[in-house]
Amino acid sequence: MNVPEAAANADPSAELVTSVFARDCTSRAAFEDITSKWASLALIGLGEGTYRFGELRRRVEGVSEKMLSQALQSLERDGMVTRTVVTEIPPRVEYNLTALGERVAVQLRSLADVLEETAGDVGKARAEFEQRTT
Repeated sequence: MNVPEAAANADPSAELVTSVFARDCTSRAAFEDITSKWASLALIGLGEGTYRFGELRRRVEGVSEKMLSQALQSLERDGMVTRTVVTEIPPRVEYNLTALGERVAVQLRSLADVLEETAGDVGKARAEFEQRTT
């Protein structure tokens, strides 16, 4: 059997294992986690360095304690963030990016830079859209 025939006879789900477009792909689940608003902002913030929970919550304006906690847990599960308990008095918890988290945070920071640089254009487009649709 040649390679194209083997691929045609293979389990189709095996071919989709590394595609964010595949429903059951691990990369898609991770993509969904990191593209949530709070997780993306937490990753960008952690790209600046180590943060304690409260510091990161203040850095990411508007996030509730519950939502930040859930975002950090999902990022830790996906291998992008490490949570370190520092046993001092008083004890504290610190969050850092893993090597994978750093790779993702750099990409998200680039996206954020584009959005920040073009905020005026986006505002203008939104105003024009509102004018056309009302």
